[in-house]
Amino acid sequence: MAKHPPVPVSDSTHLQAGESLFGDVLIPGVASADKIVLEKPLSFWGGYDCNAATIIDRTHPQCGESLAGKIMIMARAKGSSSSSSVLAEAIRNGTGPVGIVLGERDLIIAIGAIVAAELYGLVVPVVCLAPNDFDRIAGSKGALRIEAAEGGGAQVFLDE
Repeated sequence: MAKHPPVPVSDSTHLQAGESLFGDVLIPGVASADKIVLEKPLSFWGGYDCNAATIIDRTHPQCGESLAGKIMIMARAKGSSSSSSVLAEAIRNGTGPVGIVLGERDLIIAIGAIVAAELYGLVVPVVCLAPNDFDRIAGSKGALRIEAAEGGGAQVFLDE
């Protein structure tokens, strides 16, 4: 994992280039990609087509959009314990996110990423940020990078 010197936190409400935010590691790993900020929680069970790479929940404001190859930013998950199996299958198919940033810890999302890592050898880091930091990531422009060390903290920053 590359070391990036901490940059003082600015007064901005959005993450700035070169600035890092730190959070908790739920699943270790590294990811760099464009982000997709989900406006509402998503249940993968019945809400995401892991073959077509599409949000299919008709009540979700981003119905029709894809998570494939992106870092998914979601404040919190929306039920069903079966979501973990759909997330794992989406990761296996290459139709799921490559990284996940949450505003609240979620065991179901974490289990989906663990299953993908254990069964398929595909690692998708999952991190949780404090509310203010989550809002700054969600409001920032540009691609993100996640560096989440096992047994350590997570670092999230704009990928320059």
